[in-house]
Amino acid sequence: MDEDTEGGTKDASLLIDQRIAELGDWRGEMLAHVRALIHKAVPDVIETWKWRGVPVWEKDGIICTGETYKAVVKLTFAKGASVEDPSGLFNASLEGNARRAIDLRDGETIDEQAFMVLIRTAAVLNTTRMKAKSRS
Repeated sequence: MDEDTEGGTKDASLLIDQRIAELGDWRGEMLAHVRALIHKAVPDVIETWKWRGVPVWEKDGIICTGETYKAVVKLTFAKGASVEDPSGLFNASLEGNARRAIDLRDGETIDEQAFMVLIRTAAVLNTTRMKAKSRS
């Protein structure tokens, strides 16, 4: 299987499945949970596998990435600084001009409804920017 499937193929989804399985702990469970919420929020989301091992969810551009570290599952929103976050889910990478992230630790839960709103908002932002570029 291609280790760097940039194009949103079935291979990327299989690689994400493998990552979840190989983690075999709370990080795999958390990644699987947020992945399911992303698909529920944006049913036509495209899964890609970038940078030699990072699950990425896209719709007209990157919505977010799902990185796993020893102590956190980090969901980084590419344009997070431009996404309204009324529920205050962003708790990492707050100082940047573009990205924002959500760090989830073992035993933590995520407000599912607020997270899905955040995902939809990021997807709409991408689509809006894509349409604006195509009109120029």
